[in-house]
Amino acid sequence: MDNEFNKEQGQGNYPGQQQGGAGNTGTGTAARMKEEVSDKVSAAKEKVAEFGRKAVDSIDAQRAPAANALDKSAAALSQTGDKVGNAVRATGDKLKASADYLRETDVKGMVSDVNDLVKRYPGQSLAVAAIAGFLLARVMRSSD
Repeated sequence: MDNEFNKEQGQGNYPGQQQGGAGNTGTGTAARMKEEVSDKVSAAKEKVAEFGRKAVDSIDAQRAPAANALDKSAAALSQTGDKVGNAVRATGDKLKASADYLRETDVKGMVSDVNDLVKRYPGQSLAVAAIAGFLLARVMRSSD
Protein backbone atom coordinates (compact mmCIF):
# COMPACT_ATOMS: atom_id res chain seq x y z
CA MET A 1 0.00 0.00 0.00
CA ASP A 2 2.87 2.37 0.67
CA ASN A 3 4.01 1.65 -2.87
CA GLU A 4 0.61 2.72 -4.28
CA PHE A 5 0.68 5.88 -2.15
CA ASN A 6 4.13 6.75 -3.45
CA LYS A 7 2.96 6.26 -7.07
CA GLU A 8 0.03 8.65 -6.51
CA GLN A 9 2.38 11.25 -5.08
CA GLY A 10 4.72 10.93 -8.06
CA GLN A 11 7.46 9.25 -6.06
CA GLY A 12 7.32 5.77 -7.58
CA ASN A 13 9.45 4.40 -10.41
CA TYR A 14 7.74 4.53 -13.80
CA PRO A 15 9.13 3.31 -17.07
CA GLY A 16 11.47 5.96 -18.49
CA GLN A 17 11.61 7.84 -15.19
CA GLN A 18 14.66 7.94 -13.03
CA GLN A 19 14.61 8.04 -9.28
CA GLY A 20 14.49 11.68 -8.20
CA GLY A 21 14.08 12.92 -11.82
CA ALA A 22 10.37 13.83 -11.65
CA GLY A 23 11.16 17.49 -12.42
CA ASN A 24 12.45 16.59 -15.90
CA THR A 25 9.18 14.86 -16.86
CA GLY A 26 7.11 17.80 -15.58
CA THR A 27 9.21 20.24 -17.57
CA GLY A 28 8.79 18.17 -20.73
CA THR A 29 5.02 17.99 -20.27
CA ALA A 30 4.81 21.75 -19.69
CA ALA A 31 6.88 22.38 -22.80
CA ARG A 32 4.63 20.11 -24.87
CA MET A 33 1.50 21.81 -23.53
CA LYS A 34 3.00 25.23 -24.24
CA GLU A 35 3.81 24.13 -27.77
CA GLU A 36 0.27 22.75 -28.31
CA VAL A 37 -1.29 25.96 -27.01
CA SER A 38 0.98 27.99 -29.26
CA ASP A 39 -0.03 25.85 -32.26
CA LYS A 40 -3.72 26.25 -31.45
CA VAL A 41 -3.33 30.03 -31.04
CA SER A 42 -1.53 30.21 -34.40
CA ALA A 43 -4.28 28.17 -36.06
CA ALA A 44 -6.95 30.42 -34.51
CA LYS A 45 -5.12 33.53 -35.75
CA GLU A 46 -4.96 32.07 -39.26
CA LYS A 47 -8.69 31.29 -39.18
CA VAL A 48 -9.53 34.83 -38.02
CA ALA A 49 -7.29 36.32 -40.72
CA GLU A 50 -8.94 34.11 -43.37
CA PHE A 51 -12.39 35.13 -42.12
CA GLY A 52 -11.35 38.79 -42.35
CA ARG A 53 -10.08 38.33 -45.92
CA LYS A 54 -13.34 36.62 -46.91
CA ALA A 55 -15.38 39.43 -45.32
CA VAL A 56 -13.39 42.09 -47.18
CA ASP A 57 -13.76 40.17 -50.45
CA SER A 58 -17.51 39.85 -49.87
CA ILE A 59 -17.85 43.57 -49.16
CA ASP A 60 -15.81 44.41 -52.27
CA ALA A 61 -18.04 42.15 -54.35
CA GLN A 62 -21.17 43.93 -53.05
CA ARG A 63 -19.94 47.49 -53.69
CA ALA A 64 -20.77 47.55 -57.40
CA PRO A 65 -24.32 46.15 -57.01
CA ALA A 66 -24.95 48.57 -54.13
CA ALA A 67 -23.76 51.49 -56.27
CA ASN A 68 -26.03 50.34 -59.10
CA ALA A 69 -28.99 50.14 -56.71
CA LEU A 70 -28.25 53.65 -55.48
CA ASP A 71 -28.10 54.90 -59.09
CA LYS A 72 -31.49 53.30 -59.80
CA SER A 73 -32.98 54.83 -56.65
CA ALA A 74 -31.64 58.26 -57.57
CA ALA A 75 -33.17 57.97 -61.05
CA ALA A 76 -36.51 56.88 -59.58
CA LEU A 77 -36.46 59.79 -57.12
CA SER A 78 -35.64 62.16 -59.94
CA GLN A 79 -38.65 60.92 -61.90
CA THR A 80 -40.81 61.07 -58.78
CA GLY A 81 -39.55 64.59 -58.14
CA ASP A 82 -40.72 65.57 -61.61
CA LYS A 83 -44.13 64.03 -60.90
CA VAL A 84 -44.33 65.74 -57.52
CA GLY A 85 -43.27 68.97 -59.15
CA ASN A 86 -46.07 68.57 -61.66
CA ALA A 87 -48.53 67.85 -58.86
CA VAL A 88 -47.36 70.92 -56.97
CA ARG A 89 -47.74 73.03 -60.10
CA ALA A 90 -51.23 71.60 -60.72
CA THR A 91 -52.22 72.30 -57.12
CA GLY A 92 -50.90 75.84 -57.45
CA ASP A 93 -52.92 76.32 -60.62
CA LYS A 94 -56.08 75.08 -58.86
CA LEU A 95 -55.47 77.43 -55.93
CA LYS A 96 -54.98 80.34 -58.32
CA ALA A 97 -58.22 79.46 -60.12
CA SER A 98 -60.01 79.31 -56.74
CA ALA A 99 -58.65 82.71 -55.80
CA ASP A 100 -59.82 84.13 -59.12
CA TYR A 101 -63.28 82.56 -58.59
CA LEU A 102 -63.55 84.16 -55.14
CA ARG A 103 -62.55 87.55 -56.53
CA GLU A 104 -64.98 87.44 -59.46
CA THR A 105 -68.05 85.73 -57.92
CA ASP A 106 -70.34 87.24 -55.31
CA VAL A 107 -72.17 85.25 -52.62
CA LYS A 108 -75.36 84.84 -54.72
CA GLY A 109 -73.29 83.40 -57.57
CA MET A 110 -71.53 80.98 -55.17
CA VAL A 111 -74.85 79.76 -53.75
CA SER A 112 -76.14 79.24 -57.26
CA ASP A 113 -72.99 77.25 -58.19
CA VAL A 114 -73.32 75.08 -55.06
CA ASN A 115 -76.99 74.36 -55.90
CA ASP A 116 -75.97 73.32 -59.42
CA LEU A 117 -73.27 70.97 -57.99
CA VAL A 118 -75.73 69.39 -55.54
CA LYS A 119 -78.25 68.77 -58.34
CA ARG A 120 -75.55 67.30 -60.61
CA TYR A 121 -73.86 65.13 -57.90
CA PRO A 122 -76.41 64.38 -55.12
CA GLY A 123 -74.61 61.32 -53.60
CA GLN A 124 -71.23 62.97 -53.38
CA SER A 125 -72.88 66.14 -52.03
CA LEU A 126 -74.50 64.17 -49.20
CA ALA A 127 -71.16 62.52 -48.37
CA VAL A 128 -69.40 65.90 -48.28
CA ALA A 129 -72.19 67.35 -46.11
CA ALA A 130 -71.92 64.41 -43.67
CA ILE A 131 -68.13 64.76 -43.40
CA ALA A 132 -68.41 68.53 -42.97
CA GLY A 133 -71.05 68.05 -40.25
CA PHE A 134 -68.88 65.49 -38.45
CA LEU A 135 -65.84 67.78 -38.53
CA LEU A 136 -67.90 70.77 -37.39
CA ALA A 137 -69.28 68.72 -34.46
CA ARG A 138 -65.72 67.67 -33.47
CA VAL A 139 -64.55 71.29 -33.55
CA MET A 140 -67.52 72.41 -31.44
CA ARG A 141 -67.02 69.58 -28.94
CA SER A 142 -63.28 70.21 -28.52
CA SER A 143 -63.78 73.96 -27.97
CA ASP A 144 -66.09 73.31 -24.98
